Amino acid sequence: MWRLIAPAFQASYRTALFDHVGSGRSLAPYDKARYATLDGYAEDVLTICRTLGPEPVVFVGHSVSAMIGVLAAAREPERFSRLVLIGPSPRYINDDGYEGGFTKEDIDSLLALLDADHDGWARVMAPTVMANPDRSELADELAESFCRVDPPVARHFARVTFTSDNRADLARVRTPTLVIQSADDAIASCAVGEYVHNHLPRSELVVLNTSGHCPHLSAPVETTAVIMAFLAKMGGHSA
Repeated sequence: MWRLIAPAFQASYRTALFDHVGSGRSLAPYDKARYATLDGYAEDVLTICRTLGPEPVVFVGHSVSAMIGVLAAAREPERFSRLVLIGPSPRYINDDGYEGGFTKEDIDSLLALLDADHDGWARVMAPTVMANPDRSELADELAESFCRVDPPVARHFARVTFTSDNRADLARVRTPTLVIQSADDAIASCAVGEYVHNHLPRSELVVLNTSGHCPHLSAPVETTAVIMAFLAKMGGHSA
């Protein structure tokens, strides 16, 4: 998922890419109890940071992984020099005074479809997530990625993701943060991006003139440029 972004940073930064447990080439056993909340994934991120060495890192995360980075930085802030959050959402379900983008009924229906037909869910969800209908190969790539996840893991991870509420965790983060938001995103709207920015004490928000939830795939040049500008402004080359 980062193949169009990561190479731009490899000349100046030490980079590390990883697969979350249960996806990609991760070989670690999937423990439903450990991953009953996003905290288990945050602990995995911290384990990776400790393995990389003592210097703080720049964490780049997309969507729910962005929130996993938030939880990790709140828990051990000394591990992070900066955060880059692409399309983050602390809560997907609407609440009083909060527009997450989905009703509880929306999420229940989405999860019911996933329970009934994993591959069908992937084929329906991917075009919505990716947008850019004139570039259907991007949605196809995302759908294939969804389909490669073991169905029981996908169901569990989706339920944890779409029912999580990490709004209160934003205020615990003191790490300088860049929030990258697509102008038209059906999964995490501009209202969500603004909420994240307003509740992260040291953040800036950049809204890209793009559509879809995955600008690192659909608009990699623009996404790379704003990350580079943020890192240059903050100074340093630790990553």
